[in-house]
Amino acid sequence: MTPAELEAYLHQTIPLSRAMAVSVIKLNPESVVLGAPLAPNVNMHETAFGGSAAALALLAAWSLLYLRMLGTGLDGHLVIQRNTMNFDLPISGSFTARSSFARADAWAPFVQTFTRRGMARITLSSVLVFDGRVTGRFEGEFVATRQAAS
Repeated sequence: MTPAELEAYLHQTIPLSRAMAVSVIKLNPESVVLGAPLAPNVNMHETAFGGSAAALALLAAWSLLYLRMLGTGLDGHLVIQRNTMNFDLPISGSFTARSSFARADAWAPFVQTFTRRGMARITLSSVLVFDGRVTGRFEGEFVATRQAAS
């Protein structure tokens, strides 16, 4: 999948991503980088609304898991079960979220559990970046469940 294809998919299936003007900057099996401009995500202080920043971080993590599952041939529904979000600095311009797996060795057990049980959990992380500085940190536990045959 190309960045343009993922962006179109996100805008079609997650309308909030379109309203936030989310763009896909980079993707590979280890990370997804999403971007968002300030204008549709601004608050009354002329900085990024915390909900928008958290949504971008979550979307980056979700996108990485979605792409990795797609690339591995795992067909499942993905949902966030729990997450934490810490904001370190205000964001006063366009910003990005870069996702990664919280533990590099977590993928193989996730695939094995999903294949065997039809459900698995995995933790992913994202960092928010503005003006070259990390401005926030996200960590979320995602659950994948096998899609029922139609």
